[in-house]
Amino acid sequence: MTKEEIFKVLNDWNFWQKEIETGIKRTFYLKKLEKLLKNEEVVVITGARRSGKSFIMRQLAYCLVEKGIQKNQILIVNFEDPRFSNLNASLLQKIYDVYLEFLQPKGKIYLFFDEIQEVDEWEKWVLACHELKKAQVILSGSNAKLLSKELSTLLTGRHLDLTVFPLSFNEFLEFNDLFLKEKASLLVNEIKINGFLRNYLSDGGFPETVLKENKKEILLTYFNDLVEKDLVKRYKIRKTEKIKALLKFYFSNVSSPITFNSLEKSLGLSADTVEKFSHYFENIYLLFLVKRFSFKIKEQEKSPKKIYGLDAGLINAIGFKFSQNIGRLAENIVFLELLRRKIENPDLEIYYWKDEQHREVDFVVKEKGLIKQLIQVCWNLSEIKTKEREIKSLLKGIKETKQETGLIITSDFEAEEKIDDKKIIFIPLWKWLLKI
Repeated sequence: MTKEEIFKVLNDWNFWQKEIETGIKRTFYLKKLEKLLKNEEVVVITGARRSGKSFIMRQLAYCLVEKGIQKNQILIVNFEDPRFSNLNASLLQKIYDVYLEFLQPKGKIYLFFDEIQEVDEWEKWVLACHELKKAQVILSGSNAKLLSKELSTLLTGRHLDLTVFPLSFNEFLEFNDLFLKEKASLLVNEIKINGFLRNYLSDGGFPETVLKENKKEILLTYFNDLVEKDLVKRYKIRKTEKIKALLKFYFSNVSSPITFNSLEKSLGLSADTVEKFSHYFENIYLLFLVKRFSFKIKEQEKSPKKIYGLDAGLINAIGFKFSQNIGRLAENIVFLELLRRKIENPDLEIYYWKDEQHREVDFVVKEKGLIKQLIQVCWNLSEIKTKEREIKSLLKGIKETKQETGLIITSDFEAEEKIDDKKIIFIPLWKWLLKI
């Protein structure tokens, strides 16, 4: 590519001569990123494709402009732009040189490299740039393992990470023009909030699907992109139909325990292949495997793992139907919210609990090695037997883990009950998500 061709591509992605669309502000992530920038280390934004990383990068760049950084001090490069070819460290250097020549920036430079994993040997160039203090580097990528492996090898102690997820429920409300700043406004809007919660459980939180009408078509496109670009192409997988079948099985069985051996016969894949593919899904943030809680590490590793998906809309588009499995989807939503809370508190660990009598507690939350909370998710507690069963399992888990209280997240039931000197708190899902 000539210098002029490179500059033309760069000009399309930057604020230098025109306004660039930045989308609806994701305040939670922007605040985190602004804090990370103060450390002057390489900042790495990871997360699934289409979860909003590119827009968050642009929003962060625009925040810098609002704080007085000149537009020509900021370079944004999208490495998925098809006009770029031969993506390697030499191209990175050429892009940087063209930027310096054409823009002649003065002061600190901010480099935003979007989808950096597309560039061969990018990590050496970034390391040199960082070590020589040429710029503050902000990277994004859609593959957790790829980035972590390369970063940990060369950038140990020199990078700070932030994982971006599809919209939280609070963000989902804001994308639907419902801004809740006070507790009073939450309570006044309870019916409206519950209506939006139904949509959230059905359509999920990918930003584009929230803002557009043709949600199912968009989600199916996302699914194909994730499979073809992040799995088949990246890991050179030949068994495309097998990998789609495994994904569809997982999406149809979210919130359920699985073993790799149990899938061997039904899918015609070896247990080792199922395990390998499952870890690939985790690497691109498509699925999450949660371990059973046990005080014995070996038992923890050998036990079945519970499956959770990245997004309720994607689960509904590829797997089961929303109306028939709302309870499982509610549990999946709770898991994703716990992952977001882990961003604020990296010491959190998430497990499930199950005993020999198959009594189960959906989530055991640990912090710094200590159990902090047991959470049960039960969408409908109207039947006495269901309520008794859920309480019985939770109480068993509470006693075994030596806790005093337990939480049951429901669709609409709210109360506190004292049972056998233990306190059970019932809270509607929307209140728990919004931290009321």
